[in-house]
Amino acid sequence: MSNPQAFTSEALPLDEQVVLVTGSGRGLGAAIAKAFAPEGAALVINYRYSAETAEELAEAVRARGGRAVDAMFETAAAEFGTPVSTVVNNALADFSFNGDERQPADEIDYSDFADQFRGSVEGAVNTIQAAMHGFRELGSGRVINIGTNLFQDPVVPYHDYTAGKAALLSLTRTFAKDLGPAGVRVNMVSGGLLRTTDASSATPEEVFDQIAAASALRRVTTPEDFASAVVFFASPASRAVTGQNLIVDNGLVMG
Repeated sequence: MSNPQAFTSEALPLDEQVVLVTGSGRGLGAAIAKAFAPEGAALVINYRYSAETAEELAEAVRARGGRAVDAMFETAAAEFGTPVSTVVNNALADFSFNGDERQPADEIDYSDFADQFRGSVEGAVNTIQAAMHGFRELGSGRVINIGTNLFQDPVVPYHDYTAGKAALLSLTRTFAKDLGPAGVRVNMVSGGLLRTTDASSATPEEVFDQIAAASALRRVTTPEDFASAVVFFASPASRAVTGQNLIVDNGLVMG
C-alpha cells in the first residue's frame, strides 16, 4: 500500500483500505464483504457463530482477488501493515423477522430491548472506539452503521429491534459531530426487509410480494443492492457526507 498520510482527512481509495465488517460470516454481512472484494480492499471478516461459513467466504474473497482475515484490529494491522480504515457495524443480536411471532407492546419484556441495545449500540460503540487509534494514525476513518427503514414506517412493530436501530441512528449523528474534526465520517445505511438473508428467511413469500407491490420500483431490495450503498460510503466519493441516513429500499419509504 502507498503512504496513507497522503490522504489525511480524506478517505483512502478503496484498493488501499482495510475494511472490517462485523457479522460478516453470513447473510447481509457476507454480501457487504463480497461487494468490497472487487474494489481491491483488504477485508477483516468478523463473526460470532459462523466460523466455517466465514472461512468459506474468506476463500471466495481471495479467489476474487481480495484479501481477508478473520481477526480484529491488531491482527488486521499486523496482517496488512496499516490500520483498519473503514468499519461496517452490521452484526445483529439474534432476531427473526417473522411478523407472526413478534411480541406485542403489552407483552414484550424490557430484557428484549436490552438485548437489542447491547447488539446495536454497545457493539457499535466498542467497535468504533477500538478503531479510533488506527483512524487517528491514518488521519481519517469511515464508519457505516446498518439501520432499518422501520423507524420511518413501522409496518411491522418489531419494538425491540426498531428501538435499538433508532438509538444507533442517534449515535451515528452524535459521533459524526464529535469525530468529524478527526476526519472520521459516520453514516448509516438503512434497508427494509431483504430478499433474502438468514434473518428474513422466516418471512412468508406473500410478505415479500406485498413489499414489492408497495415500493416505487416494484421490487424487493437484495443484499447485493444494499451492499453497493455501503461501498459508496466507504469510498472517496462520499467525502463530504457524514451524519446521514440513506434508505435503500427501492422507494418503499421516502423521507
